[in-house]
Formats: sequence, C-alpha cells, structure tokens
Amino acid sequence: MYILGISCYYHDSAACLLKDGELVAAAQEERFTRVKHDFSFPCNAIQFCLEHESIKEKDLDFVVFHEKPFLKFERIIKAILSTYPKSCGLFSKVAISWLKDKLWVKAVIAEYLDIPGNKILFSNHHFSHAASTFFCSPYKESAILTVDGVGEWATTTLGIGKAYWEGCGQNEIKTLEEIRFPHSLGLLYSVFTAFLGFKVNNGEYKVMGMSAFGEPKYVDKIYEVLKVNSDGSFKLNMKYFSYHHSTRYSFNSNFVKLFGKSRKSDIRFTLDKDHYFYGNAMPTEEEIKENRRFADIAASIQRVTEDVLIKIANYLYSKTRVENLCLAGGVALNCVANYKVFKNTPFKRIFIQPAAGDSGGALGAALYVWHCLLNKPRKFIMRHASWGKSYSYDEIKGFLNSRDISYKEFADDKDLINYVSEALVGQKIVGWFQGRFEWGPRALGNRSILADPRRIEMKDNINIKIKFRELFRPFAPSVLQEYAQEFFDVENLGEYHPSKFMLYTVPVKDKEQIPAVTHIDGTSRIQSVDKKDNPLYYKLIDSFRQKTGMPLLLNTSFNLRGEPIVNKPQDAYDTFVKSNLDMLVLGNFIIERNGSF
Repeated sequence: MYILGISCYYHDSAACLLKDGELVAAAQEERFTRVKHDFSFPCNAIQFCLEHESIKEKDLDFVVFHEKPFLKFERIIKAILSTYPKSCGLFSKVAISWLKDKLWVKAVIAEYLDIPGNKILFSNHHFSHAASTFFCSPYKESAILTVDGVGEWATTTLGIGKAYWEGCGQNEIKTLEEIRFPHSLGLLYSVFTAFLGFKVNNGEYKVMGMSAFGEPKYVDKIYEVLKVNSDGSFKLNMKYFSYHHSTRYSFNSNFVKLFGKSRKSDIRFTLDKDHYFYGNAMPTEEEIKENRRFADIAASIQRVTEDVLIKIANYLYSKTRVENLCLAGGVALNCVANYKVFKNTPFKRIFIQPAAGDSGGALGAALYVWHCLLNKPRKFIMRHASWGKSYSYDEIKGFLNSRDISYKEFADDKDLINYVSEALVGQKIVGWFQGRFEWGPRALGNRSILADPRRIEMKDNINIKIKFRELFRPFAPSVLQEYAQEFFDVENLGEYHPSKFMLYTVPVKDKEQIPAVTHIDGTSRIQSVDKKDNPLYYKLIDSFRQKTGMPLLLNTSFNLRGEPIVNKPQDAYDTFVKSNLDMLVLGNFIIERNGSF
C-alpha cells in the first residue's frame, strides 16, 4: 500500500511517500525549485517520490493533506471580522489566495494526480505534527508536545500517544489540552524575529544565534505582553500586535514604545571594535550600543521561550506520568530550548524528527492514515534523515563531462576518504555531496560544507568567504557518537537521540580545543554520527581523527546565503564556483579550486 503525504501553501511545502507503513522518500519542494521555503504545491517533490518507487499516480492508495483548509479559512475569516476595519487589507489578500487555490486543495490534488476524490484525505495540522514525531519514534507510549505559529486554530497542543508494534491493538494520539490563536508562542517568537530585522519563517534561527551575544534584560518587558500561568498556559496582550489583522506588520506602535526602535534588516551586527567588526568603517559607540540592545532583546525572547516550554513540559509530565517526550512544530527546531527542556523536566528521553516544522506535516499526515485510520501496527523508526534524491555515478560523471570540468576520480572509498581528510587537515574547506539529500532543514553529512574545527579563524572564513552571511551565525560540529561525551555535556546518547538530527545545543567542555564550532556562549549545536546510519561520513570523520586526534568536523549546510541546500550536482558545482570553497566532492569525483586535475 502506498500513501502520499502533502503539505503546502504556507511555507516549506513537501511530499513524502509511505510503502506499507514505512517511509521510502521525502523531500521539500525548495530543493527542486531553488526557492527557499517554497510554499507552492509540491509538484517536483511528489514526482520525486513516485519516481523513487517507480510507480504512477494510479498506484497510490491514499493521498493525505496535512491540515483542514476549511477550518483554517474559518479561523482567518473570524479574525478578519473581529478586527474590522483594521483588517480590510487582509481580507482582499485572503480572498485572492484562498479562493484561488488554498480552499480547493482537494480539487488541486485530484486534478494534478488524476485520482478519484475518495482517495484524498485530510488530517488536522497539529495532529499531523504529533503523528510526525510519535510514529517516527521508538516509543510504545509517549507524551507529545506540539508548538508552532498556528494550524487551523491550535498553536500549542499537549497530548499522549500509544501504539502497538505487533499482534492486535489500537494506535491512538489523544489531545489533552490546547492553546488557540491568536495566543501563540511561535508567533510571538516570529514577531521578535521581524522586530530584529529578519524574515519571519526564515530568520528565527538567526534570533536564536544572536541571543547568545546578549543578556536577557528585557524579560520583564516581554511578560508585559505575555501572561504565563504556572502550568505554562499563556495569553498574549493583543494591543501590542497586528499579525491577527495584517499581513504586512506583526507588531504595532505600542510594541515599539515598549521595546524601542526596531532593527533594519540591512544594518551590520557588531558588538566590539576588535572582535565582531566587518565592513569598511569602524563601528561607532552608538552603533555598538544599539546592537547590544538588539542582542539583549534576542536573549530575552529566547529565555522566555525556554521558560514557557519548560513549564508546559513539566505540566504535561504531571498529566501523563510518561517518561518519553515527543516534540514537533516549528518551535521544536529551537535546539537551545530542546536541551533546556530535557535538563529541566522529569522526561528521560526526547525524540524529535528532523523536519519538525510544516514540511514534516506531510509525513505526519501519511502516518496518521496508516496508523490511526487504518490502525496498522508500527514497524518504522526514523533512524536517519537521508530520504531525498540521490544521483548515480553516471549522472555525476555525465554532468562533469558536459561542462568540461576537470576532476579526479577515485575508484576506492578508502582512497577518497584519505584524500579528503588530508585536505581538511591542510585547512581546506570542502563541499561534500553524497547519497540522498537530507529530510529537514539541517545538513547532516550528505549535503555539507566541512572544515577543521580547531582553528578559530575558520568560522569567519566560512561566514565571509563561503556562506556570505552574518558573522554572529554559529557552526555545528559533527562528532563520532562514541566520542561525543568527551567534548560535550550531553548524556544518554543513543540511536534516537535528538543530537543525531542536530536538534540539541549543549555546553562544550573545552572550547579552546574546538573554537570554530563553539558559539560565543560556550555551546555547540552538535550532530552525533553513528556508523550504521551514515558509514561514509563516519569514515571521513574517523580518518580526520586518526590524523589529528580530533573525532569531529565543522559541518554547515551546503548552500549560499538565501538559497536552499543543494540538491543535484549542478547546484553543488554552481555553489562551488560562486563561493571560495577549496574542494568539491561529488560522489567519488573531486574538483579542486587550483584546477590541478
């Protein structure tokens, strides 16, 4: 049986395919269209899933959409009516976008796939989130917490999941409590994202990175716009916000009066004349003062987010008394908060699948049909993130020859690994392209830029010369799993730990050893690498260890600022040409900047 899951029309559209209840393919549309956070109907991702299994549209048993459009439309219309006449502009935009495509998703799916309407099903947005994490986890029973901007009505749900693996039983995800729009922790974080000069649904991780440079001096002011109860339930004071009646602005003049002037997106972030300077002019005292204010605001919203999540999680534990916790929703990509939740709650194990945001809803919707509607037993656990498209030896070689690109070919993986690890020891920055691209927003060793983590200048070199991005952005270490506890304050590492998907930020034990992957606050967003899940990447890191004694590499996503992570060999080569990468590894082929081949 084949079940296709689809998410689209907000951000990060995606498709995934289950075969007899097991995931076989999953991808975000942006990887194919090269439009970051592409929200359009995922034609290319769907075709990839079908081609991966060599099936046609008629072979699909069910197609399931990740949310219920009419319920979402109801919420939007009610918000417009309740805020009229401020919402006049919003109404015209909603009418155009919803009446054209969004409201008629079933017809769009039926026409595109040429399938009958009785094969098309719908899930609830937060139920899809919950299913995406619980039914990918190894647990028979788990507390489930989903937190994002907004689905149909819910913005936060607390629940419990139960499932059977063999024999007869009943799979169940039960929602215990929920918080509804307009009160949203995810939207609150996005408001501060916009206030700090970043794009909503794109720059939240930049706020998280910036927060490490500040002090949480504005926490009390945030609690003037956010009332939080002892159980973690909360309400926003809507007099400070405009996202519920405007598509252009998320905060208003009251918000500005409370927090000061907002940051423009094009100003540089510099806090120190000696260490965080870039640009052509030395920063002024006034510029530094303003940037410190912004960093303190970022630190404050990060602290509040962590505190609220900890309260909610503790309350959820008191309701369920289950020691497993599954997290999902866009807020579950806040890897700093995830670690704080683990350290400050009774939960002993946490699971988060790598596409925790809206793209993961496609997976959750498909799993919901298999396990809850059809009540099929579980047999799938997400052990890795390599669910995207791969390219064969012939495809890579054909591309290189078609462009008349000089390369060296390695017939043996051992020789390839040795050559690349020698280059990394020699301070080369390497574009690493192998196998199927990753599911979710993190590069986990298949589409990665790699470097030596021991040299502090490597951080600025990659930010300035390779990624062309802000200097406050940190880099992650990929560490061999069995060595992780020697370098990082992390416990209970296992096959299903969030660190496998780069979803934990943990303290570094000796930041002098690995300065290029240690953030300003002494932490790292680690990826623990298991030999079983990515053997080639493991061998590369281990080869670097044998040469240097260091069992980890700097790993950042293989893309330039503002672009999606690379998909095909041409994407990787174009990025290589436009950046200052020293070496590009495409499968068993190597291209070097000096053109020696």
